[in-house]
Amino acid sequence: MKKTTLTGLVAGIVITAASLSPVMAQAPKAEDPLMKIYRATPSRINDLIHTKLDVRFDYKKRYLYGKEWVTLKPHFYATDTLRLDAKGMDIKNISVVKNGKNIPLKYKYQDSLSLAIQLDKVYHNNENYTIYIDYTSKPNQLHVKGSAAINDAKGLYFINPDGTEKDKPTQIWTQGETESSSCWFPTIDQPQQKTTDEIVMTVPAKYVTLSNGRLASQKVNGDGTRTDTWKMELPHSPYLFMMAVGDFKIFHDKWRNKPVDYYLEPKYAPYAKQIFGMTPELIEFYSKTLGVDYPWNKYAQIVVRDYVSGAMENTSATLHGAYVQETPRELLDANYDAGRSTIAHELFHQWFGDLVTTESWSNTTVNESFADFSEMLWAEHKYGQDEADAHSYTAMVNYLANPANKTKNLVRFHYVDKEDVFDLVTYQKGGRILNMLRNYLGKDAFYKGLGIYLKTNAFKAGEAQQLRLALEEASGRDLNWFFNQWYYGHGNPALTISYKWDDAAKKETVYLQQTQDGNAFILPMAIDVYAGGKKVHHNIWMNNKADTLTFASAVKPDLVNVDGNKVLLAEKKDSKTLDEYVFQYFNAPLYLDRFEAIDHATPEQGNAGAQKVMIAALKDKYYGLRIKAIRGLNMANDDVRNAAQPILIALAQTDDNTLVRAAAISVLGKLKAAGMMTLFKESLKNQSYAVQGSALNAISLQEPAQALELAKGFEKDNKGNLTQAIVHIYATGGSGAQWPFVYKQYQDAGIQAKFNMIKEFAAMTAKMDKPEYVMQGIDALKDFGIKYKVYGIAPVVTGLLNDVKTQRAKINDTASANAADEAVKAINAK
Repeated sequence: MKKTTLTGLVAGIVITAASLSPVMAQAPKAEDPLMKIYRATPSRINDLIHTKLDVRFDYKKRYLYGKEWVTLKPHFYATDTLRLDAKGMDIKNISVVKNGKNIPLKYKYQDSLSLAIQLDKVYHNNENYTIYIDYTSKPNQLHVKGSAAINDAKGLYFINPDGTEKDKPTQIWTQGETESSSCWFPTIDQPQQKTTDEIVMTVPAKYVTLSNGRLASQKVNGDGTRTDTWKMELPHSPYLFMMAVGDFKIFHDKWRNKPVDYYLEPKYAPYAKQIFGMTPELIEFYSKTLGVDYPWNKYAQIVVRDYVSGAMENTSATLHGAYVQETPRELLDANYDAGRSTIAHELFHQWFGDLVTTESWSNTTVNESFADFSEMLWAEHKYGQDEADAHSYTAMVNYLANPANKTKNLVRFHYVDKEDVFDLVTYQKGGRILNMLRNYLGKDAFYKGLGIYLKTNAFKAGEAQQLRLALEEASGRDLNWFFNQWYYGHGNPALTISYKWDDAAKKETVYLQQTQDGNAFILPMAIDVYAGGKKVHHNIWMNNKADTLTFASAVKPDLVNVDGNKVLLAEKKDSKTLDEYVFQYFNAPLYLDRFEAIDHATPEQGNAGAQKVMIAALKDKYYGLRIKAIRGLNMANDDVRNAAQPILIALAQTDDNTLVRAAAISVLGKLKAAGMMTLFKESLKNQSYAVQGSALNAISLQEPAQALELAKGFEKDNKGNLTQAIVHIYATGGSGAQWPFVYKQYQDAGIQAKFNMIKEFAAMTAKMDKPEYVMQGIDALKDFGIKYKVYGIAPVVTGLLNDVKTQRAKINDTASANAADEAVKAINAK
């Protein structure tokens, strides 16, 4: 599962979906009775063996009519009972199948959540039995709780089933994680269960279907329907079952001799290769790295509308949200952190999560931390070390941003709800821990250990201790200390670093102190000493909360670089001087070395060394650091401006990264310098929406009326930053004539795009002349605040609504002011 993510700047705070989950406002209290429950792995009384489903869909009622034949056997102890999870269904018949006949069984349907079935006899663990169930699933009548990662949990979704929503396709799709598959078929909805399956779907003949495994047969019926049979002949967990139905175009690719297919809406089908074309290379890379070939008979990726999260790794059939479905123009502005990292993440789950599955939600990190780590792994291989390090650093910053994260173990046996474990600890912290472990063991031993883990536990469930044993077997090193502090403990080190040079003794002393509460973390780390034109690499261990290290050097070091490999998951407070950071930028090789130097140079641009860093960083080899330097420039400083302006002009015109071009144009626009209009107008012709958006904003700073006219010309074709620029121009200089465009763009936008334009949208709402426009805006803001409250977005939206209320009250629009007030109450009440 890849989480939905909201990123944006509100009051200077970077916001992500997981970090803005309810725990940001208040972490679960230790005295909460639910936190005292030890979340043991559920006992296995019966084991799933095979699941056959025969399903039809009622689009009008939003029902699934299902028949199921589920084969099971007792796990070890003999039993005459069976419990199946089945949420909110109508159960018509439950029978045991004997000699081809259905013999009815007695059962109790407890709270419409689980079936307690009395079997016809006592079964032993050498006996299989098959249960037949006739049922109706009613997902739209379920009221179930989602999470920060998954904002809904009804299992089966009908999208525009009546075809009444213009420009939205009619689709059906499923989402099983965590325990939502039991919303559309009865099962033992636990991750440690494994079953083969056969899913028979009868659908309108005009639609395409997708499910796990292979398409075994298709039969055209005489009533305008078609029956497709999909078979998964290798066992996998119930939450990984999937179905999708709709008008999709299929692009056929392959890896070795296995089908690799991409299912997209027809208008995006021409771009399938550009969106997903790296997949065969990814499969090959992961297969070779892990020493375990891709285990399933095919790999398909499908893009659906209104998906409730980012993406889901259903076995052999990953489901993506619509945000990965982009045109070539949009792809020009797509950096690695967008759809590409999601594609890598979900594919890695086919090994870590699908082949070997967490035995309980407490151990979710053995699924998700590996998928998170794989994003960095692929970036490193495909796009270079800087891209990987940037991705990893952003993940660490997001984890560290929320103090509540530091109270949670990675393997979590205590939680209020299983959904709570899908957070920045399980994902981002877990991924960074794996990177530390790879650095400590070395890549070869680390990957060999992962291969042992996968082969030993293939088609079974696993936990963190089995991972430890596999890595110990590969490396020959004891890893209890590592797993105890990182997997079964919580928090992270807060590391203070200081230095002292003794010229007489020719010694450099490094003082390390861990200032976090609690015990010391054991930290193997690298320290690089740069002196006399040479770098000496030292591998050391910090075993105590305070350590003093001494290094001999013929001359005073130019730089002592603690955590030289830049892999520690830690909050670091380093007392290096600005001169040392300047030296670090030009001599230390890694992304984070240069990032730190730019960070420290940015507020010190009156210093010649800091200026040198900022100007050099405009041409940094990594686009992300070029952007960081551009945005950090102090253009009020004459020396900086004079040195930077010609470089910015060149970047705006010729940089090979469109986001760099856009950033340069934004800074140049704010200068309001004469002679720039030609550059900005030429940039409006660029194919990049980001470049066009920055250029339009730059023009608006000098010629607002001209920008307003130019913006109208882009109304038919705009996305991303260009849409935001138009909305900004209309919100600041437009009138009610532009409201319908702004309102439609906001309503049609995805969650991230809505968040990006929400401030401008609210500002325009507040100043509209027509009360009906104001009410439209208030209702849209209210709906957004309620729908995504789980992400912690409510304070942002209610703050904007209060601004609308204040402004409408000033012009005596009492009705709108009251409506804004009621909207705030509605958001806070939900």
